[in-house]
Amino acid sequence: MTIERATYRTAVLAMPCVGTSTAFSILDVMASVGRDWEMLHGDAPRPAVFEASLLSLDGAPYTDVNGRKITPDGSVAEFGQPDLVIVPDLHLDPNGSMPAEFGPLASWIVEAHSSGAMVASVCSGTLLLAETGLLNGVDATTHWGFCDVIARRFPEIRLRRERILVPSGEGHRVVTAGGASAWADLMLYLIGRLADDREARRIAKIYLLQPHSEGQLHYASLVAGRQHDDAIVADAQVWAADNYVLASPVAAMAARAGLTERSLLRRFRRATGQTPVDYIQTLRIEEAKQMLETTDAPIEDIATEVGYTETSSFRNAFKRHVGMAASAYRRKRLQLPSSTSIASVA
Repeated sequence: MTIERATYRTAVLAMPCVGTSTAFSILDVMASVGRDWEMLHGDAPRPAVFEASLLSLDGAPYTDVNGRKITPDGSVAEFGQPDLVIVPDLHLDPNGSMPAEFGPLASWIVEAHSSGAMVASVCSGTLLLAETGLLNGVDATTHWGFCDVIARRFPEIRLRRERILVPSGEGHRVVTAGGASAWADLMLYLIGRLADDREARRIAKIYLLQPHSEGQLHYASLVAGRQHDDAIVADAQVWAADNYVLASPVAAMAARAGLTERSLLRRFRRATGQTPVDYIQTLRIEEAKQMLETTDAPIEDIATEVGYTETSSFRNAFKRHVGMAASAYRRKRLQLPSSTSIASVA
């Protein structure tokens, strides 16, 4: 007996700053559900689960940031009410001005959501969802390089920097995914939720997709915001970069700035989205990550080198910031393939 399943009308949003590879990967995977597994096993295709279209504000062709000519399937106005809206990653300066399309697209997303649509974003696409207000008061994630900007611009959002995938809101109808490659995690989640787990497993096997089970913090480099207009905080940040190993760096930062520690905390958080303590921890952990990646120094020595008097405190701080133990991070450190390894698979 054939079980009829709903078909979800899906809008994958497009504009010049959208990551083209992500957008088309999403479209390809959605089109595969109920079709490609069956084709590989000699079975008849089943009814489509997703009816996905690439939609821009006006539907007109555009040139993406890499110079490719892209022709959307249509405009958001022509599409009507979607069941699912997906914002791919956005290739833009997180501290620059936002594209002109943001305002109208944000309004359209709000209207679609209020009419029952689920909305999702990949990577920096969270910026557009943040503009809608749908993330206010709920958990969300984004690419680690955009965390500080979103924390400053949208303090109402409960940012989960360590998470790869965060469903939130009433009925979990808002879903945010971390880095650009987290589109795969989002796809497996949506397919499992809207089709079934078996379909998600099949797609994972076809495309060799592996969820990022350990989060994204261990990929993050130091991007704590320096793009602000507070000269005193900027000076404190520059000083901290050279003095984070001191025993009481925050007290020294406050004294240098002529502020109480409480005043420095308020001012620092307003400018950077972080507390002074968090900023010092970030500096220390980033330096520790570099040492773990490039040296074989014992973890105890690294802890001392970056300013910790107790190795246990360092281990706890590292795991809290990075999402894994220092020893595990060292084992997983990224290594470029050698020329011999490339030749062996050529």
